[in-house]
Amino acid sequence: MAYTLTGKTVFITGASSGIGEACARAFAQAGARLLLCARRLERVRALASDLGAPTHIFALDVRDQAAVAQAIAALPEDWRAIDILVNNAGLSRGLTKLHEYDLDDINEMVDTNVKGLLYVTRAVLPGMVARGQGHVINIGSIAGHWTYPNGAVYCATKAAVKSISEGLKMDLLGTTVRVTSVDPGLVETEFSLVRFHGDGERARKVYEGVRPLRGEDVADVVLFCATRPPHVNINDVVMMPVGQASATQVHRQPLPGIE
Repeated sequence: MAYTLTGKTVFITGASSGIGEACARAFAQAGARLLLCARRLERVRALASDLGAPTHIFALDVRDQAAVAQAIAALPEDWRAIDILVNNAGLSRGLTKLHEYDLDDINEMVDTNVKGLLYVTRAVLPGMVARGQGHVINIGSIAGHWTYPNGAVYCATKAAVKSISEGLKMDLLGTTVRVTSVDPGLVETEFSLVRFHGDGERARKVYEGVRPLRGEDVADVVLFCATRPPHVNINDVVMMPVGQASATQVHRQPLPGIE
C-alpha cells in the first residue's frame, strides 16, 4: 500500500530533460508540489507550464556550492519544507583512456555528479532531519556497480554516488529520513549526446539494436520508491533493459516495429 503525495514538496535537480523531466511529470501526476531546477531555465519553465501542478522553478548549476546554498536559503517560506529530494543532475563527458582524458571533462563530471550531489544534499538534509521526515533519492547508474573500458572517471563518480547513498543511510539511522539509490542501465535520453559533445551519430549507435529504458521507466521506479509506507525504505534499485545484462553486455539485434 502506497501513501499519498498530495501536498508533498518534491525537489528535482537537473529537471530540464531526460530522467529529471520524466520524474517531474510522474510526481506531478501523483499530486506533488514541484521544486524544479536546472542550468537551462527556459526548458524548466516550459516544463512547469505543462505540468498542471504547483511549481517553483529556478536556474541552478549544482557545481556552484555558494549558489546552491543561496538558492535553498532563498526559497519562499511555503517551499522550504522539502519532503523528497531527487538528486538527478549528472552527466558523462567523453569515453576514453584515463591518461588521455580532457581535464575539463574530468572536472565537470566530478563536480556535477559527486560534489554537486553533496552540495544539494548538504543544503536540504538538515531541514528533513529537523522536521523528522524526508526522503533522499539519488539517481546513480549501473556504472557504479560495474566499471567499463574507457569509462573510469564516470564510473568512479557513480561508484561515489553508491557509497554516498550507503553512508547516508547509516548516518540517518535513528531518524525517519529515508535514502534510496536508483541505478539504471541504458536509458535513451540526452546522456550519450552530452557524453559525445553533440555527436548525434555516435550517440545513436549506443542504443542501436536494443530497446533501452526510457526516462519514464526510471521515473516510474523513483515514484514507486517514494510512495512506499513510511516505515519501508527501498535502499537500492538496479534496473536495466531486458537486452542488457551488465555495463558491458548488451544483446543487439534488429528490432522491427519497436517504437
